[in-house]
Amino acid sequence: MATSEWRSARNGPARARLERALRPGFPAHVLQHALTRPLIPPTPGRAVASYWRHHVLRADRLARALAARTGAPEGWTWQVGPGEGLPTHFRVPPAPYREARHALGPGACRICGGPVYRFGWHRDLAGDGAPNRRAGWHAACVVAWEFWCAPSDHLKTLKARQGHRCAVSGKRLLRGSEVDHRLPLYRVWREERDLPWPFLLAYWGTPNLQVINRAGHLSKCREEADERAAVRRDARVLAPDDEGP
Repeated sequence: MATSEWRSARNGPARARLERALRPGFPAHVLQHALTRPLIPPTPGRAVASYWRHHVLRADRLARALAARTGAPEGWTWQVGPGEGLPTHFRVPPAPYREARHALGPGACRICGGPVYRFGWHRDLAGDGAPNRRAGWHAACVVAWEFWCAPSDHLKTLKARQGHRCAVSGKRLLRGSEVDHRLPLYRVWREERDLPWPFLLAYWGTPNLQVINRAGHLSKCREEADERAAVRRDARVLAPDDEGP
């Protein structure tokens, strides 16, 4: 059987199953996206997941907007360390609702803290006001979290966003170009950690990401390494003498 024949045989039942499962209010743009896929997702949930995976930058913006709407739990501060769901390193995005003491339980997103509705959507499509108690993530927030943790996986998307021009030199991006954080994450931890949580997330998202050619990236990394070394030297000079008289 040819590939096109197999695809047609597979997509027919998948489309019928998808359309049977649709409910009033299902986003029309998500449905349009699903029906134009080479392999049509057979369920609304998979259609939603596919939509956000093909719109990563939009998912990033939405997840940060949802976090701003919810806000951080009272008394929360950005910390790293073992246990209680804390991030183990400052390179991991701060996520208070992933921490054990601030977890909101089923029906609330572990990234932004907002209610999760049917199909992992961020708005109440059914109109009954009831979150999905079996869900713990918005579909968009899942994609955004993966993007924040591994932006290099989306190099092609970020290059297109920049018009295939290096963010530092303005020259055309070469094959070995790399994703970089404009403000390094060690400086975010050192200088910006007291910012409100939703604003912190922007340092892992699109506003702080750039694609630069490898030569420029290596030069920037050397400058950052020299700067960190200078900070460590200054800290040792300013530290009190522990040996005593």
